[in-house]
Amino acid sequence: MTIDETPPNRPPSSAHEIERYGGLFAKRTRGMTSSAMRDMMAVTARPEVISLATGLPDTTTFPAEDFAWLMSRVAVDSSAAALQYGPTDGLDDVRRCIVEVMAAEGSEAEVDDVMVTTGGQQVIDLVCRAFLDPGDVVVAEAPTYPGAVPCFNSFQADVVQIAMDEHGMRMDVLEETLARLKSEGRRPKFIYTIPNFQNPGGVTMSLERRRALVTIAAEQELVILEDNPYGLLRYEGEPLPTLYSLDGGRYVIYLGTFSKILSAGLRLGWAAAPKPILERLNLGKQAADLCSSPLNQYFVAAYFQHRDWRTYLAQLRQIYRRRRDVMLEALEEHLPAEATFTRPQGGLFLWAKLPDYIDTTDLLARALREHVAFVPGRAAYLDGRGGSEMRLNFSGVNEDEIREGVRRIGKVVAEQVSLYGTLTGHKPAPKRGADVVEFRRREAS
Repeated sequence: MTIDETPPNRPPSSAHEIERYGGLFAKRTRGMTSSAMRDMMAVTARPEVISLATGLPDTTTFPAEDFAWLMSRVAVDSSAAALQYGPTDGLDDVRRCIVEVMAAEGSEAEVDDVMVTTGGQQVIDLVCRAFLDPGDVVVAEAPTYPGAVPCFNSFQADVVQIAMDEHGMRMDVLEETLARLKSEGRRPKFIYTIPNFQNPGGVTMSLERRRALVTIAAEQELVILEDNPYGLLRYEGEPLPTLYSLDGGRYVIYLGTFSKILSAGLRLGWAAAPKPILERLNLGKQAADLCSSPLNQYFVAAYFQHRDWRTYLAQLRQIYRRRRDVMLEALEEHLPAEATFTRPQGGLFLWAKLPDYIDTTDLLARALREHVAFVPGRAAYLDGRGGSEMRLNFSGVNEDEIREGVRRIGKVVAEQVSLYGTLTGHKPAPKRGADVVEFRRREAS
């Protein structure tokens, strides 16, 4: 299913209009695909729709009076500079804030190791811009972040996805894949991974596998793009070291963002990387947008100066932990016995797998008629897999909406189960609540 994001007063492009410009578009645009989350923004923005789709943090938790006061401080203290162009690397005060955030997760970085970006998404784009020629190989998890898929496609990458289990990316499969690629004379330009509370899978890479991945990268001189927007949103269990901290500044590019710990609307993220890589990313950013918003950077600097970001983060963790638990309870109640889903220790998402005969892309169309949305599984793969899977977000809506949204999804799923039984004579397992499981583990690695 494709959800048209075209404004209602602007009709979609006709075939004639597309043909008019067809010979002018760059060849790489033929591979461009729309982000599954962006496609749904227009639909899920409708007040009657409960969106369990987009990964929205709950910005209603940020006190309006704090926002007003901090913006007034920026206006009084730094209005001229805030309204001017800034350095491409970002303001030093903000980069010091970033170093502080990274240190909270055990990642030691210097100010000169860090570059401010326009959201974490820009880091993915800049890395692709710096490393990829058409046909180059990128290694990613299966499933992977749906927002990275259109970025990889736009740079015409050949994305090879590695299976996960409850401990994250399987190192045995990775090593087999790298050996196969080497035999074909192909070397991946980078490995893309979300080790903490993976989006969309909800699983966390084990310490053993983190060490193994860093070792593999060092031995084969492979770059790792570590996407870590959720690492500080841990609700249970012990924190694990980042790949960046284990690597020691050789092969890991660290991607961070203020979107999940402060505000997505600020559109401020960062990259920490070895200096030769950071220099190339800087050149790409100069060409893309010159600099990230100085106004928003001054706001972040003022926030860190006058407010305790750790206290706010603790409040978010408490809210999101409860919402996760509510969603798990609702899924146990409303999904069929054949369904499985992950129990994330943190982050914003969990991953559900329905019976194989249910296609979640078709199911989404039915769910939208019930005014509820989710991300179909195929959006997280590049080879058509994930047809019976879905991503569910629990951070962006309140507990009552989570219960009702899952109930509505359960209703359309039950209709599909019943229809399948009528057509095939299949009798579903007795209703007992879905098992809460992690990705199934095929073999030790």
